[in-house]
Amino acid sequence: MSSNGFRTAVLLAGLTGLMLWVGQALGGPQGLTVALVFATVVNVGSLWFSDKLVLRMYGARPLDESEAPRLYRIVRELTQLARLPMPALYVINSESPNAFATGRSPAHAAVVVTTGIVRVLDENELRGVLAHELAHVKNRDTLTGTVAATLAGVVMWVASMARWGLVFGGAGRDDRDDDGGGLLGLVAMMIFAPMAAMLIQMAISRSREFAADATAARSTGDPFALASALEKLAYAAGRAPMGANPQTAHMFIVNPLTAGSVARLFSTHPPTEERIRRLRAREY
Repeated sequence: MSSNGFRTAVLLAGLTGLMLWVGQALGGPQGLTVALVFATVVNVGSLWFSDKLVLRMYGARPLDESEAPRLYRIVRELTQLARLPMPALYVINSESPNAFATGRSPAHAAVVVTTGIVRVLDENELRGVLAHELAHVKNRDTLTGTVAATLAGVVMWVASMARWGLVFGGAGRDDRDDDGGGLLGLVAMMIFAPMAAMLIQMAISRSREFAADATAARSTGDPFALASALEKLAYAAGRAPMGANPQTAHMFIVNPLTAGSVARLFSTHPPTEERIRRLRAREY
């Protein structure tokens, strides 16, 4: 099994354990059974439909070649160089320039750009960004990233379920109730589930961004164009943040969250300044 495949399996196993715990805490043996069925459905759905959920979350629509011939031409050239299938191209209607890739495999991949990135970057810079996203596709980072985004959303829902369980039933239970876990179990779930969501984000190693930068620099032969693109994107994101869902922020080429966001402190993105320095120093 590849490292990304192993990482995905760990994420799915962790989510299953989390949902079994909250099922036991809320409903005892019956709740455990219901949670097991639900966890199975979520795991299968995460593997097969997480990319579609992320695309829908951002209102991404398929991009027709007649709308963006330059984008299609660049992606087609890069996929031929990398010996990859042509991915589906999508666009998000946002002036904040950014991009990400998604999909469970190179044969089922999608590259997503915002309307802003096409206007802000010149052709060489755009080529560097698209090469970076295709590197994630080739390295199969996209499966891990999209599954992690889906699972982070689920664990936040689990935290909300535990909170409502405490309001409507947990507070009246005996802390010594062995079947359901009682009040202490519910309180622990309310604390642990958001932490689990944060850890799922951080499970996506920062090294994947450096690796994708390096692959893009080698494939295009122009590390300075990607460095220039990252500089523009980071500046634009700081001035006009996209306001993305924190659970999916790790998927974008630069962090789309505001500088003051707590989620940014735990971002899986390495510092953009360091990425730019490595590219300009040809450290790859």
